[in-house]
Amino acid sequence: MAHALVFFFDDRTESEIRGLWRRLDGAGVPSPAGKHRPHVTLAAAGSIPAAARKAVRTELELLSIPDLWLHTLGTFPGEDRTLLLGAVVDAELLAVHSAVHDALAGRVQNPSAYYFPGAWIPHCTLAQGITDDQLATGFRTLQPPEAVRAAISEVSILDTRTGDTETVLTR
Repeated sequence: MAHALVFFFDDRTESEIRGLWRRLDGAGVPSPAGKHRPHVTLAAAGSIPAAARKAVRTELELLSIPDLWLHTLGTFPGEDRTLLLGAVVDAELLAVHSAVHDALAGRVQNPSAYYFPGAWIPHCTLAQGITDDQLATGFRTLQPPEAVRAAISEVSILDTRTGDTETVLTR
């Protein structure tokens, strides 16, 4: 995927996530530190063009974007081992997510089904592409998981190839 629509966090939340990343790095589990800012992805596509960005901005300006509770330490099944901190899902978060996808529908190229309503697992990645041993180490290192109240500071388009961002909405 080339473009992702993401929630970026306020400074306090970003500092807490970076603290978790440092703990993982110290235990030999490579985190995304230095690669990108901590975030939660709402949608991803090959391209999110200007008209789609404008539609999303217009929709988000009408909504109240809730804080997230990043609470569940987990992983995804499959070959690409990922350690994540999952968000508690509530009606308010699902309403924002659904509205974003309504605004993007028919306006993006090659949308990723992983982020569609009903399939989306809101999370902040703590480590990705790690071995089974690193995954187990990561779980041990972060036990017991403490909830992170994640205040959203901005919604942006992230170019996943270059790391460049374009702010869609600031809170």
